[in-house]
Amino acid sequence: MSQELEFRILGPLEASREGKVVDLGARQQRALLAMLLLHANEVVSRDRLIDAIWGEAPPDRARNMIQVYVSRLRTALGPGSLVTKSPGYVLRVAEQQLDAIRLARLVARARDALAGAHAKAARELLTDAIGLWRGEPLADFAYEAFAQSEVARLEELRLEALELRMDADLALGRPPD
Repeated sequence: MSQELEFRILGPLEASREGKVVDLGARQQRALLAMLLLHANEVVSRDRLIDAIWGEAPPDRARNMIQVYVSRLRTALGPGSLVTKSPGYVLRVAEQQLDAIRLARLVARARDALAGAHAKAARELLTDAIGLWRGEPLADFAYEAFAQSEVARLEELRLEALELRMDADLALGRPPD
């Protein structure tokens, strides 16, 4: 993954390049990135970002602050990741760059493997999926309104992965971990 960024939300928000953690700045700037990651490859309007970061009482300079945060994130993330697209911004993320997307793909593949009586392959996929977890999803924003539904969805996916791995273990004749 030479210069490719990796984003992690299955725990505290984190980005890395070549194994080195990228400084994502202060809390509100990180919240902006979290919001963009939750809507990766989609346009997120400035107004929606302002709502997510400040709620009902945004400061007068909220629009300018969003522009500053975007500029700083562009510097931190490198060219091409964060683009302006009316009426807001898009964070371009490939499937392999975001742990939550990889998790969903691994669980889906494992589900198919189990349905096809390939318990060993399913168990390996599920072990990889469970290994992506580093704590509570979006731990640093878990109580923010903008993250609630995604945190709940990811927790459900975690439970599904654990249940499927137990099913795979039982199919393989071994006690579940």
